[in-house]
Amino acid sequence: MASTFSTNLAIELMGTGDQAGTWGTTTNNNLGTLIEQAISGYVTQAITDGADTVITIPNGATGVARNMYIEMTGALTAARNLIVPSNKKLYFIFNNTTGGYAVTVKVSGQTGVSVPNGAKILLVSNGTDVVTAFNYTPSLTLSSALPVASGGTGLTSGTSGGVLYYSATGTLASSVALAANAIVLGGGAGVAPATT
Repeated sequence: MASTFSTNLAIELMGTGDQAGTWGTTTNNNLGTLIEQAISGYVTQAITDGADTVITIPNGATGVARNMYIEMTGALTAARNLIVPSNKKLYFIFNNTTGGYAVTVKVSGQTGVSVPNGAKILLVSNGTDVVTAFNYTPSLTLSSALPVASGGTGLTSGTSGGVLYYSATGTLASSVALAANAIVLGGGAGVAPATT
């Protein structure tokens, strides 16, 4: 019975009685190279400027797409595509290209996920296309305040009874405590609101 290869990682599955005298080499390759690459492999992949970059998981041999973590590099003049095989697989992706452009990671002919320049993201190929690996977090603690540009306030505290106002373009601040049952009056550009 001849060797076959696993569906997603393309690791050689030796048939009964196959490779007499050489099975140790195949086993070492499977365990020491291919499985290690899939579990903890880190590789840099230059993204071609002007065409799609295609990476593969070849049967029984090393391949860029088998790696767990792929750091994309290269100088881009437009958004580009990284084409991965349709094998079901988890990917950590880092768009470390220069030029400021996104790279879409996808299966050929599919939509995929656009990875902004400088971003690190967890993706999964579900056998059809590449999708984000998760969309739910039960709670989140940040090491610093979420900035206004990302939908936050940029603040770690505020005044009880105060209101948020823009102290400058793109900068939120908390006013002093405002009087109860009073009308809030704007103070003009950069000035905290007051009550009357």
